[in-house]
Amino acid sequence: MKSYIIVLIGIGFLFFLPLGCSEQDFLQEVPKSKLTAEQLYSSPSGFQLALNGLYSGFRTFERLTVRGDREVMMGKGLSLATDYYYAPIVNNPHIPWAQRGSYINSTLPDFEIWFEQLYQMILAANMIIHRAENPDIPWSDETQKNEVVAEARLIRAWCYRHLTFLWGDVPLVTEEITGVNFRNDWERTAKREVQSQMEEDLLFAEQHLPPVQANAGSTSSATAQHYLAELYLILGRPDQAEQKARAAINNPNYKLITERYGVRANQPGVPFMDQFYDGNALHQEGNTEALWAIPYSRQVQGGGFNRMRRAWVLWYWQNPGISTGVQTGGRGTGWYAFNKHGFDLYEADDDRYSEFAVFRYVIKDNGDTLYTTTNADKYIGAFAIGSFPPTHPDRPYNWPSTRKWEDVYEENPVDDQGYKDQPYLRLAETFLLLAEAQYLQGKNELAAQSINSVRTRSNASAITAADVSMEFILEERARELHAEEHRRYTLLRTGTYLERTRRFNEQSGPHIADRDTLFPIPQAVIDANIDKEFPQNPGW
Repeated sequence: MKSYIIVLIGIGFLFFLPLGCSEQDFLQEVPKSKLTAEQLYSSPSGFQLALNGLYSGFRTFERLTVRGDREVMMGKGLSLATDYYYAPIVNNPHIPWAQRGSYINSTLPDFEIWFEQLYQMILAANMIIHRAENPDIPWSDETQKNEVVAEARLIRAWCYRHLTFLWGDVPLVTEEITGVNFRNDWERTAKREVQSQMEEDLLFAEQHLPPVQANAGSTSSATAQHYLAELYLILGRPDQAEQKARAAINNPNYKLITERYGVRANQPGVPFMDQFYDGNALHQEGNTEALWAIPYSRQVQGGGFNRMRRAWVLWYWQNPGISTGVQTGGRGTGWYAFNKHGFDLYEADDDRYSEFAVFRYVIKDNGDTLYTTTNADKYIGAFAIGSFPPTHPDRPYNWPSTRKWEDVYEENPVDDQGYKDQPYLRLAETFLLLAEAQYLQGKNELAAQSINSVRTRSNASAITAADVSMEFILEERARELHAEEHRRYTLLRTGTYLERTRRFNEQSGPHIADRDTLFPIPQAVIDANIDKEFPQNPGW
């Protein structure tokens, strides 16, 4: 572990760990104008500030993993180079993304940044968990303390979820790190041991979090139950996964969106898309499907921005006759896209593939319509080097893209950033985890019912028990969670990552290697662990 990941922690990483030998009184300082850990962790309000910092770190990580300059196999939810996602942009036309084998290595800054950010959050969570046990904290009662600890433990488990999917065995750190116990001899903990700690954390969170979010960006017991269901699937315990998924689904505070509501209820649309509109996305705004959401605000301190529109909306504004991004969902850059195989999964009447959910056309300044297409003979835009027509264009200007993240700031419609609130975890995914758990137990009739709960609300045809298979569940996840789910994680935990990427991704499939199931440990981490060898992942 690198020494500097010890330093910045707390609310937005604003305060610093005490330096030096704190046991010796003559070295202690009593700062009068700075926020120190001792001052912060002296009251419940201070702990809430620290939790705000953890949630800020969560938003930061989400933004760090949605960027385009060095996206290789990541993307929204770390999803590129999978079965249905590909990278339309080739910054260097001579080296397509999927073929940058030598470029993807342990010195790539992105790996270091992600690793560092996750461990910063873990260390901040550990400090909250440890210092909450101080008997001098004036908690109103044990419930208040346990709820604070539960939030920190859920986020710690969420961090280790990413770390184990990305790197496998990673150091398990559950104590507060100070100048006294700082180490340079970390070892990689077996993934199963890390997952056992995740289970403990999530069970504690399930027990002590409120049944519904306390505020716009926080979590609830249902959030913990969802992640427990996924974890039990990873651990090969589908009966327990079914139990936890059902618990979240049966929480009366949550239900699938099946009727129009909110800010565009009187405009043409479909219920499925209402939950993605700004003003509708948060649970407090009527989104009963949101287990976890990310609030953003423009020109508000701490409000932040997201990159989802920039990442997922294609380059429609580059077409002649379109002068702004107003008619095209804002200025998209199209770093990521669903490939043709993904779009071909939808039935014609499925609301999730309707004009309200996918850009089927855009309107030019003069009122003309530009239709999007997956037909290679009708591509518009720049192309990667190779024979024409290529399987996928480079920066296609008329390829379909999701409308979940369109975000027009009309005073500056080509602004790079987005500010709309973002549903991060939805109950629909919990239904699909439930279906998977039921299928793995041979309960195909029940699995079909769970899948149909998601399908029928979007006018997709109902299926029968005979239709249920892992292939169908993975396809349904793609249809429902397009540009949302951690697709790479889904394929890894179901053991289908390499096979499906090679079968369906014409861009990346021919080049993906067995080593790609794990990313390289950042070289800076290996180099900083000077007192013990820190093994690299195989193939890197």
